[in-house]
Amino acid sequence: MQSLFITATGTNVGKTHTTLKLIEALASKGFKVGVYKPIETGVTHTAPDATILLEVCQKVNEEFRDLTPLDITAYTFALPAAPFCADTQQTIRIDKIIEKYHELSKMCDILLVEGAGGLLVPITKDYTMIDLAKELNTKVLLVTPSRLGCINDTLLSMEALKARDIDFDWCVNLYEDRDSFEEVTQPYYDAVFEGWWSVEEGLEKFIRTY
Repeated sequence: MQSLFITATGTNVGKTHTTLKLIEALASKGFKVGVYKPIETGVTHTAPDATILLEVCQKVNEEFRDLTPLDITAYTFALPAAPFCADTQQTIRIDKIIEKYHELSKMCDILLVEGAGGLLVPITKDYTMIDLAKELNTKVLLVTPSRLGCINDTLLSMEALKARDIDFDWCVNLYEDRDSFEEVTQPYYDAVFEGWWSVEEGLEKFIRTY
């Protein structure tokens, strides 16, 4: 079983969008794909991200068909905030998150793990999303935005991953400021990085290398 941790430079960048695209692309290559959303906040009646991830996953992996959205999460909280802040009763246990990861891993060839927010979002006072990615010992896919100012966010996230010696790839979700991206941001990426890719155009390339 392989796994991939999908993270981003921050919230509302495109983790779920990218994960959905990955489910479909990997399944088309014959992989039995699973999904895991360890923590979701801003949950009232149902967990929206976990729900849509599971619905797409169930179409390609029959072992997930009897699961509910709560089965592919370890924790959900009502407050739309970082997990540490949303967990007002301090109930989060890292070992429960890891245990759920191993349970779901047995049901697929590759488990896609979608983080919450960005890499340094706190899960507990002393444990962040990047710590979870490191502990799972899985490759990371960093999703970055296309809006003005994204270069700084992208480089900071890369530095954090490199500092912890985490293997990663990265892609751009061409969504915000899409019309100006080619002029405002792309020249730097073209000059510094070889073969950067967008979610919309590069998943096939990524899967071949992964």
